[in-house]
Amino acid sequence: MIKVSIVGATGYAGAELFSILNRHPQISITHITSESHTGERISDLYPHLRNIFDNELESLKDIESIADDSDFIFVALPHGHAMDIGRRLEDMPTRIIDLGADYRFADPNVYEQWYKVKHTHRNAHRVYGLAELYREDIKGAKIIANAGCYTTASILALAPLAKHHLIDVNSIVVDAKSGVSGAGRKPNQGNHFPELYDSIKAYGVATHRHTPEIEQALTELGGEPTIINFTPHLVPMSRGILSTCYATLKSEITAEMIDAAFHKMYGGEFFIRLLGRGGYPMTKAVRGSNFCDIGWHVDARTRRVIVLSAIDNLVKGAAGQAVQNLNIAAGFEEKTALDVVPMYP
Repeated sequence: MIKVSIVGATGYAGAELFSILNRHPQISITHITSESHTGERISDLYPHLRNIFDNELESLKDIESIADDSDFIFVALPHGHAMDIGRRLEDMPTRIIDLGADYRFADPNVYEQWYKVKHTHRNAHRVYGLAELYREDIKGAKIIANAGCYTTASILALAPLAKHHLIDVNSIVVDAKSGVSGAGRKPNQGNHFPELYDSIKAYGVATHRHTPEIEQALTELGGEPTIINFTPHLVPMSRGILSTCYATLKSEITAEMIDAAFHKMYGGEFFIRLLGRGGYPMTKAVRGSNFCDIGWHVDARTRRVIVLSAIDNLVKGAAGQAVQNLNIAAGFEEKTALDVVPMYP
C-alpha cells in the first residue's frame, strides 16, 4: 500500500482522481488540499462522494509535511503553481505527478513563450507523462508531467506516422473538439449554459498552448523539426475529445504501410483501441474510461491521411492517465483501477 495526496483536489480532474483512486487496491489517500475550501469536506463540494470519501480539505502551505506523509503527490493546479512545489520537495523522496503544464516542456523557454510565466524550476528532473510513448522514462522519474488532454488525443493519433516517417510532418493540421469540462470548474461566460447550448465555436486559433506540446512530441518521435496547425473547438457536451488530424503522405507510402505502422506501435496496448482503416471513433464509446479509440482513412485523391481519435478528457486526458503513470512509476499492473467499461449510453 502506498500513500498519495492530491493538491488542488476540488477541480474536475481532482474529483475524477477520487473516483479512480477509490477503487485502487494499492492506494491510500492521505491528504487533499484546497486553498479556497480549506476546512470543508470534499463531499460537501462533490455530493457524489458522500459516504465514500468525506475527508476534510487542508491548506498546501505546509507542503513539506504533506510530502513527508506521501509517496506520491498529484498536483492538480493551474499552470505556474507546480514549480514552487517541485522546488520545495526537490530533496525529498516524494514523487510528483503534475496534471498541469509546468513540467511538460524539455525546454523551459518554450513554456515561458507560450504560457507567459517565468519558469522557476528549470533544472527539474522531469519526464513527459504520455504513458504509451514514454513508459520506460516514467518508471524512475521524480516528476512526471501528465500530458494535456488535446495533446494526448492528437499525439497518439499522429505518433505512428511521425515515428515511421510516413508523412510530411510540416503538413499536419489538427482539428479538435472538446466538451466544456476541459475549461475547468470555475464558471465564466464562455461555458455559461445559454452561451454554449446549441452552438459550436473555435477558440485559441494559432495560439493554443497545446500546440508546442504536440510539436515537441512529434519532433522527438520522428527526429524532424515539426510545426503544425492546431485549432480547438468547444462543443456543448460535458466531457470528451474528438481529434481529427490531417497530414500529407510521403511519396510511395501506401495504405497498407499506414495500417502496419499503427498495429506495430499500438498492437499490444490495452488502452489504445484500433478501429482500423475506415474506423470512426466517437466520444460516447470512451466516456468515463481511460481508452483512446483511433481510426484512420487514406485519401488517394489528395494523398493525405486522416486520423481520428477519441478520449475522455477528464480520464485519459487527465486523471486516468495520471493514475496510469502512477501505476507505471510504482511498479503496479498498469491497468489497476483503470480497466473499467466506458459509460454507455
